[in-house]
Amino acid sequence: MWVITVFANETIKMFEYEDELEAKKSIENMRGRKILSHVVYFNDQLVEAVIQ
Repeated sequence: MWVITVFANETIKMFEYEDELEAKKSIENMRGRKILSHVVYFNDQLVEAVIQ
């Protein structure tokens, strides 16, 4: 999961994305100070192993 945190006009907003490219495209159009974070959960590897 990818999260964009935007600080603008004394407010904080967070947006979640499943795809890195989608997040990077969205961040270009946002105003204010932005942080792009990649969130990795401990269980993500276990879920991927079960699905495959």
